Amino acid sequence: MKNKNIVRVKDVMKTDFDIVDGMITVADLLKNSENPETKCFIVDMRHPDDEYGIVFLSDIAKKVLACNRAPERVNIYEIMSKPVISIDPQMDIRYCARLFENFGLSRAPVIENKKVLGIVGYTDIVLRGIRDRLE
Repeated sequence: MKNKNIVRVKDVMKTDFDIVDGMITVADLLKNSENPETKCFIVDMRHPDDEYGIVFLSDIAKKVLACNRAPERVNIYEIMSKPVISIDPQMDIRYCARLFENFGLSRAPVIENKKVLGIVGYTDIVLRGIRDRLE
């Protein structure tokens, strides 16, 4: 990859994502998801001084399915991670990859001015950030 061609997170992030209320159940989340191919869901802030949360499909598998809990009886806030580590849309994807490695992340929300713009993951960085720009 050439240094003169900086690829920004905003250029590779996915803009199709679900923002959900933490009070809904896992069953409601799975039934009503607008983006069923997603691997994570952003949990909305409850008030202006709150922070976003995130719940991954792996959280549902580990904290609901593996524990034999009923998805109709588990609220999202019980299994989410909060606050999230967020990515600036102007960040170079090389630094985003380093941040993921340093903190053990696989994907994170892209947030600017307390508004979620998208979600970025390793797949987006590699396939859209590197592969699509190879000469």
